[in-house]
Amino acid sequence: MSLTLRTTLGCTEAVIDGDGGLKRFYQIADILSDDLKVNFTNKEDDFDAISWDFTLGHHLLTLQYSIYNGISVFPTRTKDARKKDNKAVVELANVLEGKLMTVDMRRKHIA
Repeated sequence: MSLTLRTTLGCTEAVIDGDGGLKRFYQIADILSDDLKVNFTNKEDDFDAISWDFTLGHHLLTLQYSIYNGISVFPTRTKDARKKDNKAVVELANVLEGKLMTVDMRRKHIA
């Protein structure tokens, strides 16, 4: 897993896991809901992508899984994203990366 930031959507998109699958997506969703007390407000599940919107503070963000691009977080209003929203994506991605590393380390010690 390596965190990558890109701006191809017109906003800051944090690719949390470029090779991540559904199991990893749900693991990240659990971290968001359990640890950060996020409630997902809009869930769209397609055959090749899942997009779940949520609010973190005053920021409307989207957690997305794509079979082509992996798992990412970005402002829901991609083209109209405010600088504060883009900054929130970067901060959240760093928090998630740390939490995922901890989870992965625990699993290695258990196995």
